[in-house]
Amino acid sequence: MHRVLIITMAIWGAQGCSNSESCPPPPPNITSKDFCYSARIRSTVLQGLPFGGVPTVLALDFMCFLGLLVVFSFLRKVAWDYGRLALVNDGFCSWLTAIFRIKDEEIREKCGEDAVHYLSFQRHIIGLLVVVGVLSVGIILPVNFSGNLLGDFGRTTIANLNADNALLWLHTIFAFLYLLLTVYSMRRHTSKMHYKEDDLVGGTASLNGCFYTLPEHTPFWIVSLITSLLAYENCVVLEARICYNVARLMYLNSERYVLLIPEEAVGYYTKLETQLKDDYRKEREKVNRKPLGMAFVTFQNESITATILKDFNACKCQGCQCRREPKSSPFNAKLHTHNWTVSYAPDPQNVYWEHLSVGGFPWWIRCFIINLVLFLLLFFLTTPAIIISTMDKFNVTKPVEYLNNPIVTQFFPTLLLWSFSALLPTIVYYSAFFEAHWTRSGENRTTMHKCYTFLIFMVLLLPSLGLSSLDVFFRWLFDRRFLADAKVRFECVFLPDNGAFFVNYVIASAFIGNAMDLLRIPGLLMYMIRLCLARSAAERRNVKRHQAFEFQFGAAYAWMMCVFTVVMTYSITCPIIVPFGLMYMLLKHLADRYNMYYAYLPSKLDKKIHSGAVNQVVAAPILCLFWLLFFSTVRSGKTRTPPTGHLRPNAAPHSFTASAALS
Repeated sequence: MHRVLIITMAIWGAQGCSNSESCPPPPPNITSKDFCYSARIRSTVLQGLPFGGVPTVLALDFMCFLGLLVVFSFLRKVAWDYGRLALVNDGFCSWLTAIFRIKDEEIREKCGEDAVHYLSFQRHIIGLLVVVGVLSVGIILPVNFSGNLLGDFGRTTIANLNADNALLWLHTIFAFLYLLLTVYSMRRHTSKMHYKEDDLVGGTASLNGCFYTLPEHTPFWIVSLITSLLAYENCVVLEARICYNVARLMYLNSERYVLLIPEEAVGYYTKLETQLKDDYRKEREKVNRKPLGMAFVTFQNESITATILKDFNACKCQGCQCRREPKSSPFNAKLHTHNWTVSYAPDPQNVYWEHLSVGGFPWWIRCFIINLVLFLLLFFLTTPAIIISTMDKFNVTKPVEYLNNPIVTQFFPTLLLWSFSALLPTIVYYSAFFEAHWTRSGENRTTMHKCYTFLIFMVLLLPSLGLSSLDVFFRWLFDRRFLADAKVRFECVFLPDNGAFFVNYVIASAFIGNAMDLLRIPGLLMYMIRLCLARSAAERRNVKRHQAFEFQFGAAYAWMMCVFTVVMTYSITCPIIVPFGLMYMLLKHLADRYNMYYAYLPSKLDKKIHSGAVNQVVAAPILCLFWLLFFSTVRSGKTRTPPTGHLRPNAAPHSFTASAALS
């Protein structure tokens, strides 16, 4: 999937056109820069502004940040019970000093081990950005200033250097150095992550569990199961729990009916309690007749657990078939042990018990439909470049076309991009929830990977490559001759203002994004709605008790890694972005420490989600290397062709290579 999409973006990237009258060559007296700006049909996203509008955007975002902090302090006083823990004191700004007083031991005790790993990951990223910032601002930025091709913000970018400047090799060397520093930082982080297998199964350190997926049989097979396991020497089964379809039972346990006709509260709740107890009792009787063919088995020692896992997971190939060789037992044939799948059991808090009944082919069909709808929704509706260019076709931006004001041309587009990138994790989270994963870890990993992929395309690739309009996409999709006749102008991709756009985006994420994380507006709105829908003081008290949610590690990792990838990708071509990326990570770290300790419930996940975030970090400097490759390709093409010539879409093979390296 990576390969197809990245090739597509490279072809859509610049202003695409065929050999027709719709795309005439620019006049000889128009420079390449003027042509690129004029090619963007009335677009207010990319304009030649003094220093890219960065000072104005920085001032506006900082003022918004201060205003949001005041609002947060006020809401914290008014909605004092909106959080997991009671507030220590009632000071208006006491929460600010409390962030620095929280220790990792307290976070581990109240928030779990995953929160400690997450915050340690952030600290390693901060340390990495400190080193990268010193090198980029201290060495790369003066080198870029040594050129004389551009002015204002363009002097800080790599485009200010001549194509034959020997100092360009310094950029490549530092890009490889950043990759090595990133790998070293992540290796140091993973070496401090200590996950024991007994932590994954809950219970004490001396207990180990195995997760079995068995064929559906009558309940007699649990006795046969234990007998089969006892075929192993020194095997002591401490506990065996059978899994049933309890989705309906759990629904009834938490169901609340809506009262349409007002009546006395005591009579209503008495009747409701009686009805729920009756439904619960009936469903409890049905559960024993709906086994799922699964069981959680706990053994006495770790060695026998490892032996059983090894026997059931080690394949012995014979011909074209692959079969396992567990210990022989009289019940092996009846239980079809060769079809068993065995793995370490997740923590009970990590399991969605109501989702265990969803699996097999229906689950894959459900997952495919959900992800197809998600892809179409996010690609066509929530890509700011497409929305802005589509608005431009209807002359929506015409009244502000000639204002050339940084507030209009830089602040609002970056704010729009941040708004869509903030909405995306919520959409992806609900899509992962409706996929009905068996574990919270699987749900968070799916959310992280999907969010990161869509955010990179939405925030980095599409705006960087200058996706101009929907007609280019539809012509690429339906016109077979488009690719053969298309001519793509890639020099429009590396305009100096393109780097300024991403600097402004990182500034908006640092100030507005982290302030909104503190406010937790979606959760606050849901809390207010639930309070308004409560029909009595008892229900309002119940809403206040159950208003906290678990911290979404998947969405948090994806959004944070998206900003980090943007910073690392432009750390060489536009080094001034690194200090703002460091500022984002510092504010993000403080905001997450507060939210984890005071706002969110603890969660129990596995190490795979933290390892997946490490892989996304390593992808960032690789994208930086390929950004330099694309820039070098554009520069070499411009030196071999006239300034008004068009480049053929020869960057697609490089995109293919980049996607192959990342997939």
